[in-house]
Order: sequence, then structure tokens, then C-alpha cells
Amino acid sequence: MTDMSPTAPVPAEASSAELATYLAAKLCHDFISPAGAIMSGLDLLNDPAAQDMRDDALGLITDSATKLVALVQFCRVAFGAATTSERFTGEELQGLVDGMIKGGRATLDWRITETTFDKPAARALVNLAYLTTAALPTGGQAVVASRREGDRLILTGLAEGARARLKPEAATGLAGQRLSEGLTGQWIQPYWLWLTVQEAGGRLAVATEEGRVAIEARMPI
Repeated sequence: MTDMSPTAPVPAEASSAELATYLAAKLCHDFISPAGAIMSGLDLLNDPAAQDMRDDALGLITDSATKLVALVQFCRVAFGAATTSERFTGEELQGLVDGMIKGGRATLDWRITETTFDKPAARALVNLAYLTTAALPTGGQAVVASRREGDRLILTGLAEGARARLKPEAATGLAGQRLSEGLTGQWIQPYWLWLTVQEAGGRLAVATEEGRVAIEARMPI
């Protein structure tokens, strides 16, 4: 696996204000789609001329509300600390990731052996798992696993599929580098994963080849 952690000096880290701006923009972008779909469903329910579409409207509202709740629950752990939980179970974290990837083309093989995770490890795990599945836009298998090596927790994500790949912005973020070109929405979550691991005293490694993307986070226990 090729190590992309910054062993040599890298461009200055993004400021707290920049990160807040980018994260807020990403969250608004992610939330607007299901929220807008809920409003569209409500409009149909309130339209006297569209009563024959009532079942479709209720289905749209239900599906979109489920997606919105899954987004909120995932983001509270993936991007914030606004939760009363100090530790999370592997089952809880799997549920968060499953809610995010439901309906996608990638399948997730969850091989997490740890029973509980503190906040930094939980944040790293859910982001790593989501980014692993996101590397399979046309389908494939994502394997997310954990193990211990001495005083280190090793989290790994392996994406294998015909078109497994990292977008350039994602590769930049996972390398801990500031974005110079491209879409910030594609950069901020990979960078956030790198920053989470880095601030916990760990290191991140990434390897890519045709049909395969591997991400590994090593964090102190």
C-alpha cells in the first residue's frame, strides 16, 4: 500500500473558518435533495388535481424523510461531536453507514471486530467506510475491516470493482493537501478523514490501481 500521509511538508492546512465553510456547504448540498423531495411530495398531496398520485406522493415523502434522517444521524458522528455518546458500538456505526449507502450499487462487507469505538475512531471509521463505497460508482464490493496491532487500531477499506477509482479531489484530500482546483464538495470529506486520523496521532495510507482502491487508517488505542 502506497503511503500518502504527509511524511514531508505539505501545504498549510485549511483554516478552521475554511473547514466550517466547506462542511456547511457540503451538508446543505446533501440535505437539500431529500428535503426538496419531501416538499414536492407535500405539494402533490395538497394539489386537488393530483389526488390520483397520492400513493406516489406518500412514498416519495417516506423515502425522502428516511434518507434525510439517515443523513443527519451519519453526519452527527462523521463531522461533529454534537452527541451525548462518548463511545459507539460497531453495530451502531454499521447502521449509520448502511443508511447512507442504501440504494447504491456497491455492496458492503462489514468485518469490524472491535466492539466499541471512541469518538475519533468512530468518526474515522464511518468516513472511511463511506469513502470506500463511494469509490465504486458503478458497483462492486467494499470490504471494511478492523484489527489491532500492539497499541494501534487499524481500520481498512478495500473497494474492488470494474471502475473502482478515487476522484482527483478525493485523492488530494486523503493526502492531507489543500485543494487547488476541483470541487470542494468532493474534497472536504476525504480531507476531514485525513485530519481526524492526523489529530488523533495516527496516519493514513492510500493505494490505487485498476479496479481497486485501498484506504488504511492507523490510530492509537
